[in-house]
Amino acid sequence: MSAKTVLPAVAMTAVSMVLTLAVVVMWLGAAVPWPVAVVVGLGIDGGWLATLAYERRLAAQGDHNRTVTAVGWFFGLIATGVLVAHALNEESAGAWLAVAWLPIAAKALWLVHSMWERTALTPNALDAIRGIQQEARDEAAVARARLRAEAATEETRLTAVTAAGARVAHVQAKTAQTLSSAWSTLETARQGEETGRALTSVTSRVTPGVTARWELPVWGPSEPTGSPALEAAPALTDGALDVLVDEIRHSQSPPLSYREMAARFRAAGHSASEVRLRAAWKRVA
Repeated sequence: MSAKTVLPAVAMTAVSMVLTLAVVVMWLGAAVPWPVAVVVGLGIDGGWLATLAYERRLAAQGDHNRTVTAVGWFFGLIATGVLVAHALNEESAGAWLAVAWLPIAAKALWLVHSMWERTALTPNALDAIRGIQQEARDEAAVARARLRAEAATEETRLTAVTAAGARVAHVQAKTAQTLSSAWSTLETARQGEETGRALTSVTSRVTPGVTARWELPVWGPSEPTGSPALEAAPALTDGALDVLVDEIRHSQSPPLSYREMAARFRAAGHSASEVRLRAAWKRVA
């Protein structure tokens, strides 16, 4: 990269010095002897070259001197002025004016080269920078891929959950419709006039004097009737269970139904299985 910036500056500087010398010799050759004109031209070029060399030496040491830089620009402006003045005195002024900017351009190229030198990095540093940039690009690509995969997974999960929820809602609706129809049938049977007579004809031979009451469970949320003391209560004998069932049943007039009696039995903290409680009910009823 150094050659790409220094070679154009060197080439343009050499061309500018040759043009300056040639113009000074042609311009002053008619007025003074040509050796004098050559000395004047070489003086301008030599001053420019000397300041340029000194400026390059300071740059190599990491230093900078504004005075040297100003002197170098001064010699460059003198060379440019000489070329412009010669061009204005020639018939073909356009051709000479086209090359009059070369000293200033050469000075600008040396400025660009010095800026490149101040910012140049070693190959190891450049390799490290490229490695860091590549690592950052790799991490960004992995992060994007991970986010896309997570988004796709979440979308699949939401789709599955939504489909499952729809199936559950469909099954619940169908079950509720079936239960509603069955419950309507049971309620119609319970309220029918023939139901009581049918039950009486069946139960009168088993439990004489007892009017059968057919009660269905209540359709709705259930509440627990047990208590912590229920689990710790001792098991009752059949005789004690019969006494409790009979007392609870006849604690109200007319006698309580089995469902009401069972609710009060368990609310009082007594413990008995449903089978034993129904058997006691049948014995006392």
